[in-house]
Amino acid sequence: MCYETQYFGFTPQTCVLRLYISFQDYLFDMLLVVESVILKKIEKFPESGISRLEVRRSTEKYLTFVNDRFNQLFQRMEKCLLKMVLNVPRHVLLPEDKVHAELSYSKEKFDSLQSDTRSLQAQCRAESQAAQALLAELEEQKVMQAELGKILTWFDGMDKICREHGNFDLLESFAFMAQTSKKLQGSMKEIDKKHKKLRLDVTSKEDV
Repeated sequence: MCYETQYFGFTPQTCVLRLYISFQDYLFDMLLVVESVILKKIEKFPESGISRLEVRRSTEKYLTFVNDRFNQLFQRMEKCLLKMVLNVPRHVLLPEDKVHAELSYSKEKFDSLQSDTRSLQAQCRAESQAAQALLAELEEQKVMQAELGKILTWFDGMDKICREHGNFDLLESFAFMAQTSKKLQGSMKEIDKKHKKLRLDVTSKEDV
């Protein structure tokens, strides 16, 4: 009866039990009232010879009799309540369940939705990986930008040095440095040749 519990806000069995306890309490209170009335009547007729103990035993005996009959009747009433009153018919739906009834899907539609879901999940994963790759590339570009900044700073320093030495064209300075480097390389080669020639001359004189 989970659906009935959800619909009514309480379990049908709990409701029936509370009704039973209420009837039992009412029956017990009613018999106590009847017993008190009988005792008052007996006090007016002391010659009757009926004691309070006999009245209490009679009350308890009558309570047992009435309680047995009540239990038999209540079992019938319980079945009727659970079947006719505290039962939700099959065609009755809760507001939150009406959506499922209106938007019913076949197995083919369900499989199609699952396929679309898997496709969207794969697309989301691919886009996430692409976003991560772009972030990595941006980090690399930041590093390259920093290196370029250092190079530009170095060029600015070189240009400043060139201007301080009277050379206002940085490209001419590099050309001059390249020519000077070539001249130095040529001089080094000539010195190396002369050194080798001297060594050969010294070796040949020692042999003589």
